Amino acid sequence: MKIGFIGLGIMGEAMCRNIVKKHDDAVYCFDLDESKVRMLADDGAIAGKNNTEVAEKSDVIITMVPKSAHSWAVYREILPVLGKGKTCIDMSTIEPSESIKIAAMVEETGARMIDAPVVKSRPAAEAGKLGIYVGGDEAVFNEMKPILSYMGENLIYMGGHGNGLVMKICHNGLVAQIQNGVNEMAALAYANGIDILTFAEAISYGGGQNFYLDSKKQAIHDRNFKTAFSIENMDKDVHICLKLAESKGVEVPGEENAVGVYETAMAQGLGKEDFSATYKLWDEEE
Repeated sequence: MKIGFIGLGIMGEAMCRNIVKKHDDAVYCFDLDESKVRMLADDGAIAGKNNTEVAEKSDVIITMVPKSAHSWAVYREILPVLGKGKTCIDMSTIEPSESIKIAAMVEETGARMIDAPVVKSRPAAEAGKLGIYVGGDEAVFNEMKPILSYMGENLIYMGGHGNGLVMKICHNGLVAQIQNGVNEMAALAYANGIDILTFAEAISYGGGQNFYLDSKKQAIHDRNFKTAFSIENMDKDVHICLKLAESKGVEVPGEENAVGVYETAMAQGLGKEDFSATYKLWDEEE
């Protein structure tokens, strides 16, 4: 079974590399950044000339692109070479409603499609330990499990088309609110003479322990905001979350606050930094 991977960004590059290492058949790849394609080719992938060539030569086509517009662009481009016998897996984080429309377009060709967004960041992608939420036909999910397992160790089926994305958006929306709580209370502790590492240790003794603080405490302490998952990507996700809530008539005041924080961070030019850099909005050392 030949696999094609389109989109070699911060996450996609690492995910594709794991497929190349673990899969026993050809793996094709393409990205608009030619240097990324060359890098994966050096690791054993086959460089594609464009998205269409990758899709034409592959049985399974995986896409990992930033936004809904990019997913639409890729699938419209490759649509002429899709058909029975091909399976598309969009692992991008896009609006669930748009994913449902893309899936309908793809399935009209006879091809199959699932949405499979991921959680955790670059280190987990490198280790092949991502969490993956899947929406679409359950039989297709079960058939694609071995391929998804190259990239992740926690796979969960969420329901029909778009539901993988709904869960991803709910996950990231919750992370943004947890992050706000960490930033606020860590800043308050710091103002009273308690450093972030001591704060994190103390929190771990009680009910406030959380993965975000455990994984980002050292980066916040060192003021090292090297990007594993960017502010601009999280800004996109919290806005999708708010739009999703509004479409269902669900009030989410905590998420509205998170959106405000991310809008401020974007306005301050922090978009390319790691999402933990929102701490700068509270940081007395800045």
